[in-house]
Amino acid sequence: MRRREGEDRGGADLQGSTGVERGEGFSHATHCPAMTPAGPAWPRLPVLWALWALLAVLLSPWRLWAIEDNEECTWQVVLNQFETVGKNHGSDRFFNQEPLDTVNSLFGLLVDAPIDPNEKYMGFPYYLKINYSCKGESSEALVRKGHLTGLKPVVLVTFQSPVNINHWKLEQLQIQMEAAPFRSKEQCSAEEVCVMSWYTPMPVKNGSVVMHVDVSSNGLGPFIPNKRFQVNINGFLKRQQDDKLQFTVGNELFHLLPRYFVKVSSRPLWYTVNQAPVLILGGIPEEKSVLLTDTSFKDFFLVELSIDSCWVGSFYCPQASFTATIYDAIATESTLFIRQNQLVYYFTGTYITLHQSNRGSGNWVRVLANECIKKLCPVYFHGNGSEYIMALTTGKHEGYFHFGTITDGRVSFKMLPRQQSVCEGIQVVNCSITWTTYIAGDYNLLLLVEIEDIATRKYFQVVNYDMVTDYLAVLYTIPEFIPDAQDLEFLMILGTESYTNFPMVPKGMSYNPYNNLLFIWGNFLLQSYNNENFIYLVDFPKELSIKYLVNSFHGDIAIVTETEEIWYLLEGSYRVYKLFPSKGWEVYVSLQMMQQSSLYAPNETMVTLFYEERNLYQLVYLVNSQQSQLVKRLMPVEQLLMYQQLSNHFLLEQQGSHRTLSFTNLCPFTVMHLRDLPNPQIYTRQERYRAKPPRVLEPSGFHNENSLAVYQGLVYYLLWLHSKYDKPYADPVHDSTWRWWENKKQDQDYYFYLASNWQSAGNVHIDMDNYEKIYDLKAEDDLPKHIFLDKGSSYRFSIFLTVRVHKFKSQPEIGNSFQEQNQVELGVVLADPDCTEAVVKQVLTNRNSVLFWVTLSDNSFCLNQDISGHHLMKTSMLVKVLDSVGHCFHNTIQGPRMQGNLMIPVFIGCPPGKRLAFDITYTLAYNRLQNKHYFDCVHLDPEMPCFLFRDIFYPFFLIQDLVTGESGSFPGSYVLKVVGGGPTLDTIREYSEEEIYRFNSPLDNTDSLIWTTKNTTTTKDSAFNIMSHQSLGIEWLCLENSPCHDTIPHSIFAPEFFFKVLVSNRGVDKSTYCDYQLIFLLHIHGLPLSAKRALFILIVSTSVFLSLVFIYIIICLLLPLMVRGCNILRWKINNLLTTESYYTYSSSSGLTSSSSGTRPSVSSRVSSKVAQETKAAPEEIMKKSLTDLSLFPASPNPHPPSFLSS
Repeated sequence: MRRREGEDRGGADLQGSTGVERGEGFSHATHCPAMTPAGPAWPRLPVLWALWALLAVLLSPWRLWAIEDNEECTWQVVLNQFETVGKNHGSDRFFNQEPLDTVNSLFGLLVDAPIDPNEKYMGFPYYLKINYSCKGESSEALVRKGHLTGLKPVVLVTFQSPVNINHWKLEQLQIQMEAAPFRSKEQCSAEEVCVMSWYTPMPVKNGSVVMHVDVSSNGLGPFIPNKRFQVNINGFLKRQQDDKLQFTVGNELFHLLPRYFVKVSSRPLWYTVNQAPVLILGGIPEEKSVLLTDTSFKDFFLVELSIDSCWVGSFYCPQASFTATIYDAIATESTLFIRQNQLVYYFTGTYITLHQSNRGSGNWVRVLANECIKKLCPVYFHGNGSEYIMALTTGKHEGYFHFGTITDGRVSFKMLPRQQSVCEGIQVVNCSITWTTYIAGDYNLLLLVEIEDIATRKYFQVVNYDMVTDYLAVLYTIPEFIPDAQDLEFLMILGTESYTNFPMVPKGMSYNPYNNLLFIWGNFLLQSYNNENFIYLVDFPKELSIKYLVNSFHGDIAIVTETEEIWYLLEGSYRVYKLFPSKGWEVYVSLQMMQQSSLYAPNETMVTLFYEERNLYQLVYLVNSQQSQLVKRLMPVEQLLMYQQLSNHFLLEQQGSHRTLSFTNLCPFTVMHLRDLPNPQIYTRQERYRAKPPRVLEPSGFHNENSLAVYQGLVYYLLWLHSKYDKPYADPVHDSTWRWWENKKQDQDYYFYLASNWQSAGNVHIDMDNYEKIYDLKAEDDLPKHIFLDKGSSYRFSIFLTVRVHKFKSQPEIGNSFQEQNQVELGVVLADPDCTEAVVKQVLTNRNSVLFWVTLSDNSFCLNQDISGHHLMKTSMLVKVLDSVGHCFHNTIQGPRMQGNLMIPVFIGCPPGKRLAFDITYTLAYNRLQNKHYFDCVHLDPEMPCFLFRDIFYPFFLIQDLVTGESGSFPGSYVLKVVGGGPTLDTIREYSEEEIYRFNSPLDNTDSLIWTTKNTTTTKDSAFNIMSHQSLGIEWLCLENSPCHDTIPHSIFAPEFFFKVLVSNRGVDKSTYCDYQLIFLLHIHGLPLSAKRALFILIVSTSVFLSLVFIYIIICLLLPLMVRGCNILRWKINNLLTTESYYTYSSSSGLTSSSSGTRPSVSSRVSSKVAQETKAAPEEIMKKSLTDLSLFPASPNPHPPSFLSS
């Protein structure tokens, strides 16, 4: 192999014939020399100046000339609160997270509408305002034109899954919404509309603070390319009393001074990948200020941090001077970390959607106050429900490091190693940790350790630290000098190679968990797939020194040197390409200046470099004559490589008296298509809902505030149904929206009739078909961003290649004169070949076309069972067409894209979105069939039907896929345990492990079993029964020492009991990586009483019954006598009162007669006669009464009453 020089190391060799000049490699007059760092060296022949000018035009972005009628249009999205809807200017910051109770009153007015009046409808605090603009045209006129031609933006909001999967369910959720047209509230002289926009609700989901908003067209109106926006929650804002927003981390500065950026070195942007809603960037000289953004630097703020800025110097901190500069800044999901001098601070934002109990920090919190911290190292990926950060110490704790864990906003640090320092662990006297990388899945740390021996010789080692066992092991000793690798593309370091006099100076490490690729970088690049055997990449010059690496974790790596050069490496290859400064960069910038782009200036300083969605971006400070500004711009890697390839590989052929310029395409194929891609949802696990705005009954079709508020409530209720759908009892229909329309679907035609006659309440019509879950997404023309594989599953697709003609060769064969042999080869690189398997099969060769089938499969033995979405193994598959790296490009509407190199991140384990559910519908039907009857509880509960104790219980379960909508009977084996229970819902308690064993194990001999089964299959230790859908059922026992034994009834009905049942297939079902765990309540009624309590109740009941009977008989016999006795007593009382009245009258009459001395008058004689008659009447009555009393024994001395004898 021939040795390359300068930046042309990245170019491929051009095979040519004698007499044809090439862009490199020959010492002719037209030789293109190597480019110096200062800029490109142009060819010296005058004719080539015209050729280069022609080349610059030919290499201009294809969309500027290939599609003449295509206007450069772009979507524009801002965030608005409800109060600012309809205003033409201004946007709001995303910091409110709580739903608003402002729309429920509107739903109360929607009578005769398919809504549930008993539900409470809430709204989100923000709307998305959508417009679009094109170059050179008025945005207002364009929007009106788009509306009149039927354009409706379609918004797809993607919620990022949370970090703490132990608290929140891991899910990939999207909601697709159609935007509603809305007229501006400002004055308008037109009859219909002057200014308008489209609006959709901006939903918020618990557990997610990072949202991606993709805006696309509905296919009508003008062509506008899709565009993605980041709309993240900023938890570092608060509202003041004057209703203005203020940062909680410090004070916002409104002037970007040139000294902050000009001639200031760039610095890396560190954050947790895909999880950090707010990014933070320090490095502003002599200022305790940072750049802060919640839109990935689409806009940003300069904030002066409110930290104490003190410097606690001491004898063990070897720091010579104090500076206010923030050197290290790291952003996580809810917490920001900074290092100033040797001090470390953190600030936790207010994210109630993540952790409701934690309201965030009030001030910056200093940690590790007694330590001298020399560097913070980021951890790019979260794991086990937490995020991580590492702090390297110096001074008294040299050789140790502090490992930080962030869980739900709570930060904790611990010093590692636990037993001894790293120096003692690797048995050296003096050492210093330069860099550390954490591999969360393996609980391992890789340490880059600088060692200085007694002879003052310095060398570096890669040390592995196992956090579980606290064990240190040396993996690799880095050579002291740069290897001599002349005429090679790469060099495998085996220890037998020769070395130069350039010392190797390592500075850091970078690890990609998807392909296990470790890079050690400094003034060199070493890469390894197993952390032990390293490959030296020759293309990177040893004269340069790398400052930091930027990894996309999708196969792309950008390299920034100390001299601010930018290099590019595609993982899986050994070629390193120089992007800036380069000849391709000069061509590209020239074209941009011709277009008068505002993103480029003669004087500029790069602030940082970062990846976003596989695209490389620069944050650049531009200095021009008009103004200075900080801008985010795309680093066009593919265009630069294409320009550089063409500029390095051209042919000058002599044709007569003049020369012609031609180019050679080094790509081995002309067309590459992906075919037969399966439907993506089963592999990407992406759940998607669809919602459209309610139809407004207005001729113009414009919405108002009320209809937008109804749209808010409908979207909120749709997502609320999604969050509440994960319940143990399966619905009859496997769809989260089924309960919404369960009782309304039959009236759908009626609602449509009302809307057709403009009679719908509130002037809005809600179409039930517009709110649904999508299960049948179709594959696009590209591989998914990632896939999930369960045990033994596979992913299969095909690649169609049209091979370039010169890549075929002819070869004679017996029986044929010639045979075409394909020179295009397809290779597959697996990150974990022990766990995955790939098969590439060529099935078609037709003329110059080739079809390859690629199948990626899981080997079924790498992981144990786990809960859905937990402890997934990261791996990847790289599919590459040989000799295509850096040579093959295809044009898209967004510009050229690289071809021939496909990387698919793979997650192996139990995919998210799968669950086990209790099939109550089939269980009830089957139990009724087997037991010949079914008795429900007296008090019916449709959500939890009852089962009779004496019946055999046959449970059935479903495996439900929340992503694809599939729902089928669980065919595997499982273990059923009663883990809790109580006689009422309020008295349910959890059982201990010892109790669970006694209540469920067939080996129990303490008379504590709750249930038993006739199945004989048990676990390996025979501790529990193994059940399946073919089991013989469960017989309830409730033996003497079980908690359900002798349950006391609370009414006249039989006792009831609620069992808390755990069903799990862990360890007994080998067909999946999923540990399907289901906990549900089972209501059993008709429990029997114990013998003692039953006998006691029988005796008491019999005694009470007999007592009641005896009392009844006594009452029946004595009642007549008691009635007669009462009558006599009443008569005696009346007679006594009458007699006493008579004697009183007689006495009064006698006294009157004697005092007068005369004979009685006529009146007195009449009175005496009446008295005699009255006296005779009681005698007759008494005789009759004595006759009735003759039934009783006569008195031994019967005498009439005294008052009768007188």
